[in-house]
Amino acid sequence: MAALVPLMATTVATSPATPTGHELTWKRCPAPTPGQGKGGRPEPLPDGTAWECATLQVPLDHARPGGPRLPLALVRAKARPGAGERRLGSLVFNFGGPGESGVATLPPVARDDYLKLHRRYDLVSFDPRGVGRSDGVRCLDGRAFDAWRDLDGTPDGPAEERALTGGFRAFTAACARHARAVLPYVGTENAARDLDLLRQALGEERLHYFGISYGTKLGGVYAHLFARRVGRMVLDGAVDPTENAEQVALHQAKGFQRALGNFLRDCAGRRDCPVPGGRAARQKDGEQDNRRGARRLARLLTRLDSRPLPTADGRPLTQTQALYGIAAALYSREFWPYLRLALRSAVEDGKGDLLLYFSDALHGRGDGGRYTNLQSANAAVNCADSSDRYTTAHVRTRLPQFRAASPVFGELLAWSLLQCTDWPVTGAAAATDVRAPGAPPVLVVGTTGDPATPYEGAATMAERLGVGVELVHRGEGHGAYGSGSTCVDDTVNRFLLDGTVPANRTTCA
Repeated sequence: MAALVPLMATTVATSPATPTGHELTWKRCPAPTPGQGKGGRPEPLPDGTAWECATLQVPLDHARPGGPRLPLALVRAKARPGAGERRLGSLVFNFGGPGESGVATLPPVARDDYLKLHRRYDLVSFDPRGVGRSDGVRCLDGRAFDAWRDLDGTPDGPAEERALTGGFRAFTAACARHARAVLPYVGTENAARDLDLLRQALGEERLHYFGISYGTKLGGVYAHLFARRVGRMVLDGAVDPTENAEQVALHQAKGFQRALGNFLRDCAGRRDCPVPGGRAARQKDGEQDNRRGARRLARLLTRLDSRPLPTADGRPLTQTQALYGIAAALYSREFWPYLRLALRSAVEDGKGDLLLYFSDALHGRGDGGRYTNLQSANAAVNCADSSDRYTTAHVRTRLPQFRAASPVFGELLAWSLLQCTDWPVTGAAAATDVRAPGAPPVLVVGTTGDPATPYEGAATMAERLGVGVELVHRGEGHGAYGSGSTCVDDTVNRFLLDGTVPANRTTCA
């Protein structure tokens, strides 16, 4: 394969973003595009508030504000204050990924999670640059994406290594071929500058912001660049801004292994547990059942490496897709009953449909084999943000450490380090500067059982901000707000609605 001509990531100016002078025109929202996700037009909130959509034109290159523009897709539900209440402004959400469409995500989740906030805030979200309707990066079509996912993500020998590395190169080449014009400009610093233009277009003096997962990194970068423009900011499922790509992957390996152990301990005391069942009345017995469950799961995964399971649509459940499916189901404790069902179907019935369903959801695969642009945008943003470029030889030397961190997920996450190896844009930095002197307190939330952004990262984020106040959630899953903890929800709501800052390291169950 011919080498790609590298493109240098654009270094954006450090001066505050200039006003766009763009008047937002809010209209009825269309149905999501395939790049955003499936579904029809967003339904009104239970109080009857309709969702409105608009487009904000922002500079493609913030260092050249008079140059080409990029459309930023927006969605909004206007506040409905109750008697004696007043509107507080706009509350802007980013749901992470990077690559998650805020325009498609906010309307359905707001119906359950954000109704109290909606009474006093306009609920606003957006597709960040490179995502969804905002010049979404698209690398592969559905058929090619399926083929790419069929590659063994934990290669056992030279032939599988060559196939995997060739797959990464082909994916990278496709991204460069289809999205070369935007790839240098999709990094988080550019997205943070977009946020400030959005703040201005909404007519807000300060940005009130709710970031989840990668959205915490975006919020931290915004606070660093525009500390005096920060309003009430919540960062839930906070990332560690000091880590490079290898450290992120290693800590995710530990996080997913810890979450899997918590799932297995819970599973051991349930009649429908297929790995392996049993009672966990005493701690010693529970740990023994946990080890037995881990061994049985390992046997299933070993078999899948050579004998994938059939599924109804004809695509096999491979070992790699089973790993992704299990990981996806660990994102929320609400998914644990379905993970037990999926594993029982695989272990006892020899069917891979449910685990493949979870893997498809994680990768953004919808009906008819169509994919959102989640994975393409995820790669584009991460590779624009990071200067780390790893080799196959480096991954091989790190495999023992990754296996020690997670016997189940370690190898998969180690090989994923090759994602940016041949990327046609030179990444910006190895770590993220989130220092925000002069900003008001920022509420940083970490969950002790979070697999994707292990809770230790919240303490580091709070410390590096310099104005962070940490809220610890003792629970499971990725993200704390709306996960079932009344303590977390009430603490966050008081902060956003009343400005009440909790004591640092307040702990909620």
